[in-house]
Amino acid sequence: MSLLQRLSRDGITPEISRPDPAKVVQGDPVHTTWNLEERDGLYSGLWQTTPGAWRVSYAEWEYVHIHSGHSILKGEDGSVTHLRAGDSYLIRPGFAGIWEAVETTLKDYVIRT
Repeated sequence: MSLLQRLSRDGITPEISRPDPAKVVQGDPVHTTWNLEERDGLYSGLWQTTPGAWRVSYAEWEYVHIHSGHSILKGEDGSVTHLRAGDSYLIRPGFAGIWEAVETTLKDYVIRT
């Protein structure tokens, strides 16, 4: 295994999933995940969702970099954050609200539990 890895979907079989139906607020979003690293409480890869909205609650840290699309994070505290291509954000444990994918969105992610 190389100690340097480019984030790419090439050669990786994606996992296809949907949010828990009880958390879906709008639409029928489909998530596609290309996991690149899973060990020692660290997870990284690429993730894509189709349009829709669902409730989220973070118990972990997540760094995201948006490659394409448009999503909106609506916090329970009333905050509204638009995520668009080129944006990078850190989502801290305790964030709760709604993730709304306005357009199909592709992101890199690094999660630390």
